Amino acid sequence: MGIQFGFALQNGNTSRILRSFGADVDQLPLFWIVAPLAGMIVQPIIGHYSDRTWNRVGRRKPYFLTGAILASVALIFLPNSGNISSIVPALWVGAGMVMIMDASFNIAMEPFRALVADNLPETQRTTGFSIQTFLIGLGAVGGSALPELLAKSGVSMQPGPDGIADNIKYAFYIGAVIFIVAILVTILFSREYPPAEYEKYYGKAEQHSAGIGEIFKDFARMPRTMRQLGLVQFFSWFALFSMWVFTTDAVATHVYGLSGDYTKSIEYNEAGNKVSSAFGVYNFVAMIYALFLPFIAKVIGRKMTHAASLIAGGVGLIAIYFITDASMLIYPMVGVGLAWASILAMPYVILAGSIPPGKLGIYMGIFNFFITLPQIINGFFGGWIVKHLYNGQPIYAVVLAGIFMLCAAISVIFVFDPGAMKIKEERSMEPHMDSPSLS
Repeated sequence: MGIQFGFALQNGNTSRILRSFGADVDQLPLFWIVAPLAGMIVQPIIGHYSDRTWNRVGRRKPYFLTGAILASVALIFLPNSGNISSIVPALWVGAGMVMIMDASFNIAMEPFRALVADNLPETQRTTGFSIQTFLIGLGAVGGSALPELLAKSGVSMQPGPDGIADNIKYAFYIGAVIFIVAILVTILFSREYPPAEYEKYYGKAEQHSAGIGEIFKDFARMPRTMRQLGLVQFFSWFALFSMWVFTTDAVATHVYGLSGDYTKSIEYNEAGNKVSSAFGVYNFVAMIYALFLPFIAKVIGRKMTHAASLIAGGVGLIAIYFITDASMLIYPMVGVGLAWASILAMPYVILAGSIPPGKLGIYMGIFNFFITLPQIINGFFGGWIVKHLYNGQPIYAVVLAGIFMLCAAISVIFVFDPGAMKIKEERSMEPHMDSPSLS
């Protein structure tokens, strides 16, 4: 919940902060690219070593405690980057803070997926990841809505001398505090299985080298299910990256009709607040929908649940093109929320059942490659496409995101899900309640 509170502040406001510091709209993907690059490097390393860690704090906990502290510091410094612009250009300071914040988020986030899988058998993992998604949504709703709530409470939306309004700065300060408090609650009150007890449930892990080179060997040995899910993740996260990067400017130009140098206008801040609040809507929908995912998956299967959710997200993103009033953004975001809940839960549920014992951390980290790679590709080419193919109209990048989400829905149908087969076999072996007892 704490991680996502900070992550939502970043997703909803980084583009307008960087634009206020002087970034052009077609340059935004290049600044956002630090997030997936940080994840690609950090998450496999953290996953690899968290598989091999055990100390007084725990197995996964030392890593997300470190990440939380670093991310909270970056949350405080990012909106204040303009204060040292006399020494270093604010845009570059801001980009540096985004990089530190992203690396820290990744240090904190990666072990949480493994922590859920560590503590639950196959039959409970859909519920476990769904509850985690609910808490992610709860934090994201708060982080997304906070800037507009502060503005409605009287905190100024007028950009200051450094180009950043007070409602944005205070939202980031509050986010840093909530992040730290939430992580401390997890550190103090959650449990982890010691290595000997863990082996009783999952079996003894194969003994391999503990060096960094083992990451590349594990990459080469990745399960078939992970490779197939990679295509699903590619389409999904390419779409999400476009949505996070371009929606604010898409709404500002396509709905508000702004043009020219509009980034320091109150209207642009209003567009940004509307988008941030709309992102809060999709996170709220995801929070509620996550609670229903176990039931839906039980009825129609895990793959079809994910496919249907992704279709809703694709339709929602395409629908943004037809909006004429920014207040209507909440309707497409319902579909995006259904997709977001499923993206945060179902791929990991399907993946966990295919991972060998003792490898949850490293394979959850390697799986992040399929999240970061599409964002990196989008980061390098997305801005060029908007500038040269879309004539500077970012709304078409959002439409393309919707199309890619539909492609993800088709791809997931062909994924091999060994965990679902295992559950089916276990249920078929259970005695029927109406079977006659044997004497």
